Amino acid sequence: MIRWSPARPLKTRCPHGRLRRLLDKALPAELSVAASHLRPWASANFVGARHHFTLQLQDKLDATALSAMAARLQDQLAETEWPLFQHIVADLCAQPAPDQQGLLLEILTVED
Repeated sequence: MIRWSPARPLKTRCPHGRLRRLLDKALPAELSVAASHLRPWASANFVGARHHFTLQLQDKLDATALSAMAARLQDQLAETEWPLFQHIVADLCAQPAPDQQGLLLEILTVED
């Protein structure tokens, strides 16, 4: 059994900073990371974190174009190799932000 607590730090070095740097390189030129945070996560078998990124657009897009961009970004990032120390990217999801001014990206990492 894996012991986990939201108050206890992750067993290994948290990959959030590295993930953000890799994301900066992988994003298309019209997107940039405006803000990010993480939330510890655990299941019955795995320990990790959910990394939330707010992506800012250079130009404003309509809702349809923004949804299409989110789908393309999700497909592109799903194919990306993420070299993280003792962690793997288990899942990711991109969607338009509620204010339609950018995208929200969530990446789930688990300890390897």
